[in-house]
Amino acid sequence: MSADVGELSGLGLLTWVYRPGVVDRVVAACGRAEHRRRLLPARLVVYFVLALALFSPAPYLEVMRHLVEGLRSQGLLGEWRIPAKSSLFRARQRLGSEPLRVLFATTVKPMGTEATPGCFWRGMRLLAVDGTCWDVADSAANEAAFGRPGNSRGHDKSSFPQVRMACLIEVGTHLVLDAELVGCRTGEVTLVSRLPRSCQSGELVLADREFLGVPMWRAFTDSGADLLWRVPANRILPVERMLRDGSWLSRIHATTDRAHRDPVTVRAVAYSCTAPPAKARTTGW
Repeated sequence: MSADVGELSGLGLLTWVYRPGVVDRVVAACGRAEHRRRLLPARLVVYFVLALALFSPAPYLEVMRHLVEGLRSQGLLGEWRIPAKSSLFRARQRLGSEPLRVLFATTVKPMGTEATPGCFWRGMRLLAVDGTCWDVADSAANEAAFGRPGNSRGHDKSSFPQVRMACLIEVGTHLVLDAELVGCRTGEVTLVSRLPRSCQSGELVLADREFLGVPMWRAFTDSGADLLWRVPANRILPVERMLRDGSWLSRIHATTDRAHRDPVTVRAVAYSCTAPPAKARTTGW
């Protein structure tokens, strides 16, 4: 870890984003407040976990050393010695994940303004849903918690367990506004179905073709948000009424609505997008 990074990780950055009073309230609300004085109080452990994520893969003790230097410089920590690594492990286990989830939900908010490139279109804030997977350490505990995907040959498992994430992102800033993380056995569509809770009127939510479905569409539109989603190439969108600009009104139905009694009216837009660097051309609606 460089000196510059160490100075930032000495809590100046973290306490600016996550104020100590907010952290203390979250810790208390989650029932993690100490009933006796500890070498590693919950507030410090929260900042420690945040610093670990921010400056990965720096070692535990190095991150804690820089963190403590920052706390002392701000008058938030008196005389104190850095505990052993085993104590840090136990402190993380005591804290658990709930305070981090609540802290995120309490403090996250869109950062882009109308002047921020890519943040707004015709007065609507641009958001997108997407998903990804990443490898975690190869351990029995991680395999039990997250599972391993199959490899390309189909009969063996991957070398590493994997975590799957679906998130709601502010397009212009790439800020994550909401996220769901689980093991790789759960599909992205299931995770994305939990994200409408963070959408509202005045937002335009973008999504790729694999997320299109009537229950998902209704969940997002019920939040008040407008949607602009790609459609699978094999999806037929019959013309109900042609509009002057070349788009048309159509209907989509849930796979369970075999009698087509409960359709959703959508506006279909055919497009042709050229990407100059790769000279690639995509068409669809």
